[in-house]
Formats: sequence, structure tokens, C-alpha cells
Amino acid sequence: MFSKRVACAFALAMTLGVGMAGAAHAQEARIAAVNSDRILRESAAAKAAQVKLEAEFAMRDKDLASQAQAIKSLSDTLDKKGPSMSSDERAQKQRQLSQMDSDFQRKQREFREDLNQRRNEELAAVLDRANKVIKQIAEQQHYDLIVQEAVYVSPRIDITDQVLKALAASGN
Repeated sequence: MFSKRVACAFALAMTLGVGMAGAAHAQEARIAAVNSDRILRESAAAKAAQVKLEAEFAMRDKDLASQAQAIKSLSDTLDKKGPSMSSDERAQKQRQLSQMDSDFQRKQREFREDLNQRRNEELAAVLDRANKVIKQIAEQQHYDLIVQEAVYVSPRIDITDQVLKALAASGN
């Protein structure tokens, strides 16, 4: 009698177990991951943003390089001819060099700040477009969760290539 009860309990447990496993499998979450850094490096939109920034800031960069060359030239002149200059002339050239250097440092700082701000704006726009594409992929392919930052991502669930292709196809 005891072994019949054990056998029935075992059979019932197996039946329930298989049923539970089937239910768990039916509700399995679809998860994917996207590498945002790759999107920002490899997408056509990110590359276009980089070209746009380079064009936008090329003139200021050239002006800074020219100003740096002028400072170097004046500094070299002071080093070579300074000892033979009158003290007033040398002091005037040193003040001029100091003023040029201060102006250069200020313009360089402003350049970096402006460039960083514009780069952040452009990259945010690229990520915004990528997020829209990711959402479309999630809806079309019935993903429950798509993560963008993770410590480890199995290549099996990485859909970055798919997102890059979809971005390129949409002209973004």
C-alpha cells in the first residue's frame, strides 16, 4: 500500500512538474542586449555627426593652431634676442607673450567646452534615434526586455548588429 501511494505521488509529481515546466517555458522572457558604445562608434549617424562637428569646429581649431604658432614664434624670438633687447623692449615683449598666452588658454578652454557640449548634443540625438529603432525591433520581434549596459552579454542575445543595420536602413 505504501509503495502504491509513493508511486501515485511520484506519478502526480511528475505530471505536475512537466505541466509546470511547460507553463514556465511558455512564459519565458525574451531578452536582448545592445552595445551603445558600438552604436556611437560604428553607426552611420554617429560618423555623420563626427564629420559635422569637425566641419563646424575646423575654423576655430585652425585659428587656435595659428595662435599657438604665433606664441611659439614670439617665445623663440624672446629666447634668441631677449638678451640683446633693451629692458623696456624685453618687458613689453614678455607682457605681450603673457597676454597672448592668457588669451590662447581662454580660447582653447572655450573651444573644448563648446566642442564637448556639441558632441554631447549630437551623440544624444544619435542615441535617441537608436532607441527608437531598438523599440521598433522590440515590438516587432516581441522582446520583453532589451538592455543597453551590462557587465557581460552573450553573443547569442546581442542584437547590436541588427540595430546598426536598421539604423542604416532608416537613413539615420
